[in-house]
Order: sequence, then C-alpha cells, then structure tokens
Amino acid sequence: MATGFYWDEKCFWHTGGNYTFTMPVGGVVQPLAAGGTPENPETKRRLKNLLDVTGLVHELDVRTAEMASRQMLERVHPVSYLDEFKHLSDTGGGELGRRTPFAQGGYEIAALSAGLAVAAVDAVASGALTNAYALSRPPGHHCLPDFPNGFCLLANIAIAIEAAQAKGLAKRVVVLDWDVHHGNGTEAIYYDRDDVLTISMHQEGNYPLDSGDLADRGKGAGEGYNINLPMYAGSGHTAYLHAMDRVVIPAIEAFNPDMIIVACGFDAAIIDPLARMQATVATFAELTKRIKDTAERLCDGKLVLVHEGGYSEAYVPFCGHATIATLADSAIDAPDPLAVAHENRQPSATFDAFLRQSIDDMASQLNL
Repeated sequence: MATGFYWDEKCFWHTGGNYTFTMPVGGVVQPLAAGGTPENPETKRRLKNLLDVTGLVHELDVRTAEMASRQMLERVHPVSYLDEFKHLSDTGGGELGRRTPFAQGGYEIAALSAGLAVAAVDAVASGALTNAYALSRPPGHHCLPDFPNGFCLLANIAIAIEAAQAKGLAKRVVVLDWDVHHGNGTEAIYYDRDDVLTISMHQEGNYPLDSGDLADRGKGAGEGYNINLPMYAGSGHTAYLHAMDRVVIPAIEAFNPDMIIVACGFDAAIIDPLARMQATVATFAELTKRIKDTAERLCDGKLVLVHEGGYSEAYVPFCGHATIATLADSAIDAPDPLAVAHENRQPSATFDAFLRQSIDDMASQLNL
C-alpha cells in the first residue's frame, strides 16, 4: 500500500471574491488572487509544484475526490447554515462569518475541500491506503457548526470523522492540530464527546483571541478529552518536539485511538506573516515522524494529515514537502532554502529552557 495524496486544482480557485480587483470571477474565470486575504492559493499550488519538480509525487498514490455530500455536511452543520451558504454562493458570493469571504461557487469548492478529507480518511480507515495527505483548501479547523471564521467555511476534519464513524470505519479518533492558531472549530464540535480526543498546539494569544486556554478540557462526557497547549511566542524546534514527547504522545497513548488525524498547518514556521513561532522544515519532518511512529504503534499506522494554514508562499512548500516525504518514507529531499539562517533565528539556550519548563508545567496541570 502507498501514501495517498489528495488534491484538486479547483480548490486553488477558491477566493475571497472581488476584494482587490474588478474582474468578475466564477465559472471558467480563474481568480487572479486570494481576494484580499492572506489565505493565498499559491502556498498550496507551490507545494504541489514542488512535489512534481522533485519527483516525490511519483511515489504517492495521487487522487482527487467528489464533493462531500449534503448528508455528510449535515452531520456537522445545521441545514440553515448550509442553505444560507449555498444561496450566497449561487448569487455572487459574500461573507457569513469572521474573515471568511468567498466568491460565486464557493460552496462547491468548500464541499470539494471537505470531500478530499473525507476520501483520505475513508481510504486509510478502510485499509486501502497506508496513510494519506489531503491538500484541502479552503481550510476547516476554525469553522464551528453554524459560524465560519478564520478563512474556514466547512469543518473538513469533523465532516470526515463523522462520515467514517457513520460507516463503522472508526470509533475512537484523535485530532492533533499543530496549526499555529487554536483549532476552535474542531474543539467546539467535539467538546462534549469522549470518542474524539482533540489536541491543539498553538501560539498563545494568537487567533482566535477568546479560545485555546489550558483550562478548557471539555464538558459532560467530553471532560478531559480536549487538550490545549498554548505555547509562548518564539517557540522553536526543540520546544515543539518537547511538547510532542511530554504531552501529545502520552495523551494519545492513554486514549488508544483507532486512527489519528492531523490538522496540518505550517504557520508555526519561522517566516510566517501571521505568527511568531520558530519552527522549521526539520521541525515539521520530525513532528510527522513522531506522530507516524505513534500511529504505527497504536492503530496500525492509520494516519491522515489534512492541510490547514500556512501563509508564506516561499516556505510552506518546503515544510509540506518534508512532511509528505516523511509520511511516505521517501528519500527524496527538497533542501530547506533557509537552513543556513535558522541557527541565528532559534531561541537562546536560556529561553529554550524556559519554553521547555512551561510545557512541563502544562503537562503537570494536565496530569500527564
């Protein structure tokens, strides 16, 4: 079996609408830009291009997918929300929530983005693929059931989980979110459930400002099944790996899942314009190795990564390439173009020790 790679050119055509130019979009007119938002298609398109150029794509099982069906969407989102989204999408586009503009046809592209995640999770959960990466766009981890925000219009990962559970393919699922922003949408959807463990590693005080606290552990049946790791700005390679070893992996081991899904954002990277973290290409490769090894030990290697944020057109492709190469056990390398500059950008030994201690303190509070 191979590593699956799910993508579709139409997802790159998602746009915020006519925010920065006057040419109408939709139909066969491809958007000229992201429509005035930092969520730019080029970060994803350039990742796919890099896979082509290095030849890594030839070691992957490359697939596309159908749009997520209305039935799939309704397992997570209210009918009223979907109806309003579809109406605006059919009549020129608009904005439903906070920082979520879309153009005509945005509903269908968002449903396709969710469909890529659904297909990837289905194939891995059923044993058709070893593991998979879904290059979903628009992203999904900020989308609540009835309120989209942060560029997210549908809850891609939750839609995929519910589809897999409805087919009896998975009962207990871990969602690990290493996007630099708190995965508030996924948290909200599973906050009172004990069959999905949600873990979010994010920059403290970044978007959204009103969520992601360590004390938010779930409620009712979900008490203890939500873990937030609000990490200090400036956290780099060693801090991220310490968080994995000290908190994330022990929590996953205690939960003992049927499969693991990663909300894979690359905006914790060292030059991302929307964050202040210090992760590198090597960081994402090692995070992937650690979670892949964990999946192999606990759930027959059933692991799916679903693309979320990351806003550096220059650097995201290299972070993504290293991640996918690690997932596929490939020797093909795309050398980090900023490797020489990283040494002087990483936290000092004193600050790094402080960061590691802050993670140890959070682990103690989480009883891990």
